[in-house]
Amino acid sequence: MSTTTIDPAEVAKFEAMAAEWWDPNGKFKPLHLMNPCRLDYITTQISAEFDRNLAGTAPFAGLRILDIGCGGGLLSEPMARLGATVVGADAAPRNIPVAQVHAEQSGLTIDYRHTTAEDLAAAGEQFDVVLNMEVVEHVADPLAYLTACQQLLKPGGLMICSTLNRNPKSFVMAIIGAEWVMRWLPKGTHDWAKFITPDELYALIRQAGLDPVDKKGMVFNPVSWRWGLSDRDLSVNYVTASVKR
Repeated sequence: MSTTTIDPAEVAKFEAMAAEWWDPNGKFKPLHLMNPCRLDYITTQISAEFDRNLAGTAPFAGLRILDIGCGGGLLSEPMARLGATVVGADAAPRNIPVAQVHAEQSGLTIDYRHTTAEDLAAAGEQFDVVLNMEVVEHVADPLAYLTACQQLLKPGGLMICSTLNRNPKSFVMAIIGAEWVMRWLPKGTHDWAKFITPDELYALIRQAGLDPVDKKGMVFNPVSWRWGLSDRDLSVNYVTASVKR
């Protein structure tokens, strides 16, 4: 295992929660609530970049997708159902058997691996799409990590990267709200100092050798109890799309 960008303390947090990945009311409830919104953005960007018709059968057939920081497979499984060849990678070893068992129960073939972006890049792995969702705020060196993600993309490849903005509102919503008040996540899951502003992320993505092409906010509506995409509100959660020219 490469330790270039892995933060052992961050890995330990998620490993301790591994068995709860597929419990919609457990410690990963926020991700289950957010997943339809994330998938809407991901599928729209992939279909546009690779000219795929989402209404067709197996629209992502022929695409090789890496879900880095895959956890229990909440994104890997939908990508496999859409026809993609999926590799799910995670630095927390206990997440992998959880993901493998659930994929098998779901009748899906997904290549889950306990590994890192750096090790995959060093092995010469190449993908059409890298899903890099809610990971960059947990690594020790964001630029080195994003550079590894860039190396993993084929020319013309697409990276989808989401994270949390760093400002007073995100502290209130993501730390006080999600961890302290709602108790959706254990206290200490996130380190506000590691949150990254959209401008900072765009700069890092460009330094890593990718061209940012889109960004959207992911906003929680407490009335409908649903997440939605926003062109304007990137104040807390947001997602970006970048391409390798």
